[in-house]
Amino acid sequence: MATQATPSLNLNLILDQVAKDKGIDRSVLVSTLEDAMTTAAKKHFGQDRNLEAKFDPEKGVVELFQAIVVVDQVTDPIQAVNQLTLEEARKNGMEVEVGDELVFQIFYRDEDAAEAKAQDDQYGDILKLKTFRRGFGRIAAQTAKQVILQRTRDAERENVFNEYKDRKGEIVTGIARRFERGNIVVDLGRAESVLPVREQVPRETYRAGDRVQAYVLDVLRESKGPQIVLSRASVNLLTKLFEMEVPEIAEGIVVIEAAAREPGGRAKIAVSSRDSDVDPVGACVGMKGSRVQAVVQELRGEKIDIVPFDEDSARFVCSALAPAEVSRVIIDEANRAMELIVPDDQLSLAIGRRGQNVRLAAQLTGWKLDINSESRVREMRQFASRSLGVLPGVNEMLVETLYAHGFRRASDVAGALPEVLVQIPGVDVAQVPAMQEAARQQLVLDEAELARMDHEREQARLAEARRHPDELSQTERMARVRGLGERVIEGLQLAGYKTVEDVANEKDLMRLGEVPGVGIKKARQLKSAAEAYLLEEARLRAELDAERAGGTTGPGQAGAQTEA
Repeated sequence: MATQATPSLNLNLILDQVAKDKGIDRSVLVSTLEDAMTTAAKKHFGQDRNLEAKFDPEKGVVELFQAIVVVDQVTDPIQAVNQLTLEEARKNGMEVEVGDELVFQIFYRDEDAAEAKAQDDQYGDILKLKTFRRGFGRIAAQTAKQVILQRTRDAERENVFNEYKDRKGEIVTGIARRFERGNIVVDLGRAESVLPVREQVPRETYRAGDRVQAYVLDVLRESKGPQIVLSRASVNLLTKLFEMEVPEIAEGIVVIEAAAREPGGRAKIAVSSRDSDVDPVGACVGMKGSRVQAVVQELRGEKIDIVPFDEDSARFVCSALAPAEVSRVIIDEANRAMELIVPDDQLSLAIGRRGQNVRLAAQLTGWKLDINSESRVREMRQFASRSLGVLPGVNEMLVETLYAHGFRRASDVAGALPEVLVQIPGVDVAQVPAMQEAARQQLVLDEAELARMDHEREQARLAEARRHPDELSQTERMARVRGLGERVIEGLQLAGYKTVEDVANEKDLMRLGEVPGVGIKKARQLKSAAEAYLLEEARLRAELDAERAGGTTGPGQAGAQTEA
């Protein structure tokens, strides 16, 4: 077998360096290099030739070989380049038999290629490689480069996919690099990820170079490489941040039972403890609120309520509605629904801005929640007594029974199935048809009365809103400040804040925050709300004084409502 001229380039060093820099297994690079050289050789000599490249680790070079089969006679023109007749082989001094496979090495020509030329002269007629010229070195290098680059990219992509597919569900940190149609491309170091518009928090903005911490939502295998999808809006980001900040959660002592979130606005988490000596809420809040504040800062000011989980659904729901207080709970197990009755001054607090508080509580607990104030419940009971009490066979006790079973007015009886009504204690089976007929006739009267009640309620609300500030007590004035409930007002008055002006003019927010139920964060909100109320009160006083001076009344004029 002919020997190859000693090359000037040892590929071992290059392979080791590329394997280290790219994090690709060396065997993969060797295989890629061999495939690249085989591809280049076939492109130069012809696709039909039986060529194979092998890397010699001792020499650090890729050697090229062609396999030739000895035949009695060439019958296939296509495979003629890979066949050698027995007669021609023996003519060249080869001791072979039909069926033997001969492997010949193909040499690269360079500036000093006397040995390679001698081998070419010896076996050239047999291998028919007269087309092998110096140009092959250039072609081989270009082809090999293209194949190696492509295989290297594929290997890198596969490495990235394998690395991040197991990190799905984790939190990663990267740098915002560029923006594509609203999506943010985040550099994670070894890979790029995307933060889609749908997974961004509406009020958050980023610039190129900003740090981005996000939840790995998914890792997709794409033709252009793995796509790592991040999320800043997922509720899982909230729970993972608490796991990072609270060691007790990471250790399994404190468990996050449920979480609900409206990204950028507010969030609630329910926690329990497996150790009776560990307070789950206190563990999540941390010393002086340090732990929860770290999460709040990462979520850029998103409000977080931490509530204790309870196996008792009613208690759990009441905790989830915090900071509002609940007076009574009516549970409908069949429909997994609850009616919550709260004090009148707690209604707006329980519902929250645009219904956010009750909506998050429903998501957290998994129950359908309906909130009514105590005065509203009294009105509903009185209306039910009038509407149901006129039906035949219905006395005061049966009205209470029907009300407890969810029948609030005559229309509920009219639309119920007879078999449902007969199951209610006290309902006479014979009276059911008459009851439903009378209920259908009562519908019109009920609608008229409801419309009248709504009108009276609106008029009373407008009249109350337009009461002259001089007619209000200091407690009534403070009750009109947004965010001030009955208990907080009592705490403020005990602490020396007797009027709205006392709250608005307080410069020491730390002192205001020490009032039970306030805290430093709410103190800022109360001070701002008190200042806003005083401006609105001054505007209303001037308007009402002008009306009185002119002898006019305008309870329905636009812009006359104060903030209740």
